[in-house]
Amino acid sequence: MRLQDVLFAAINARKNRALRVAKAALPDSQFWAFRGLFLDEFGQNGLEREVERIVADYEKLSGKDTGRPIHAGKEVPHD
Repeated sequence: MRLQDVLFAAINARKNRALRVAKAALPDSQFWAFRGLFLDEFGQNGLEREVERIVADYEKLSGKDTGRPIHAGKEVPHD
């Protein structure tokens, strides 16, 4: 399983719980307004997009985007 998938699973579990608490605590009209704002911040156009960017940057820096390490063994990398 990829790092991004694990992070999204954890985030989505927390989002679902937060939305269940809000649904129990708020009147219906306020819940739907809250849900829209909440998903704007933590959904595909908010936190999820940031997580995708962070994971991509991390994988690029650690050499995972090429499928091989940046340098192998005890060699000194030469640019």
